[in-house]
Order: sequence, then C-alpha cells, then structure tokens
Amino acid sequence: QLDGVNFLSLIVDLPNTDAVKTLAYALKGGLENAFVVLGADIDGKPSLTVMISDQLAKERGWNAGAIVKDLAKDIQGGGGGQPFFATAGGKLVEGLPKAIARAKDFVKK
Repeated sequence: QLDGVNFLSLIVDLPNTDAVKTLAYALKGGLENAFVVLGADIDGKPSLTVMISDQLAKERGWNAGAIVKDLAKDIQGGGGGQPFFATAGGKLVEGLPKAIARAKDFVKK
C-alpha cells in the first residue's frame, strides 16, 4: 500500500511479452486500485509494462503510456500505450532495476 494504492513494481522472469501482459492483466483483475510495473529481460532485451486500474487512472489523471515512456529512458528505449496499459522496450537490460525503483515516484507525486 502506497498512498491508498496497491503498488507493485518488480522484475519478473517470464519467457515473452505475452506472458508479462497476461500477468499484468491478472494482477489488475485481482487488485483494487492497482498500479503495477513489471520489468523483464526477454531474450537479452529489457521490457517494461505498466498497468493501472481504470478507475485509478481516471481519478488521479495517470496515463500508463506517459509513465512507461518516462521509465523507458532507464533502459534506453521507448514505448507507449493506453491510459491503463502500456509497454516499452529498450536496449539496456542493466537499467531495469533503476526503472523499477523509480516507478514509486509516480504514485507519490
């Protein structure tokens, strides 16, 4: 719990981006007020996924696309998506821990 939000930010060991997406949607379905950031190393390439509960995105004016785009700077990449779900890819796997750590800054703003 962080400022009334069920916040989860971690690096997961999954085989592909579809598996990460499936996990993100499962977490969204199981948590109210969810703000989830998942990082993964997919075949040597970093991947970030941001999932925000629809109501939370609307109430707080958060946009997963804008958030993932900002976090992707840490992995030398880019991305985008919808207000509640977005993904990014990059080149710097070593940047995943920093991106994951920085995710909480968006909740505390």
